[in-house]
Amino acid sequence: MSVPGITQTSQYLTFILDQEIYAMDINQVREVLDFTKITKVPRMPDFIKGVINLRGGVVPVVDLRLKFGMAQVERTVDTCIIIIEINIQETLTLLGIMADSVQEVMSMEPDQIEPAPKIGTRLKTEFIKGMGKKNDEFIIILDSDKVFSADELTIVQEVEDAIGPVQE
Repeated sequence: MSVPGITQTSQYLTFILDQEIYAMDINQVREVLDFTKITKVPRMPDFIKGVINLRGGVVPVVDLRLKFGMAQVERTVDTCIIIIEINIQETLTLLGIMADSVQEVMSMEPDQIEPAPKIGTRLKTEFIKGMGKKNDEFIIILDSDKVFSADELTIVQEVEDAIGPVQE
């Protein structure tokens, strides 16, 4: 059984969070950065770590571990920031997401992707586009436009608007 809407071979950037493999559609990924200094912004939710300067632009950075209820860990040499494009109120916005490490870009056929599991009504899985399979491992494919609630995305947009362009 394949996932509705996934009808052709797609490429995904895979990355690790808490020893699990996650993936995002490569078309939403702009670039992968080594971990860099993050400027904290007061009164933000815990999972919004702050902002970085990306070629003169302000990019909010979120810690997906915290967003997904995982424990925060110390940074390693493999910790990176994946710059993705998300749709906020019909506007494409850059967002940095912290990952324990980046794995690879891989192709998956539609028949390699199963629908997200339905685990009762209390656990929300609408941000999971599907479950990919490679060898004996599952890969959690995220729908980056649905990982964050509308309220959380509004906060991200407000951070960007309040800080404005960075002077280099």
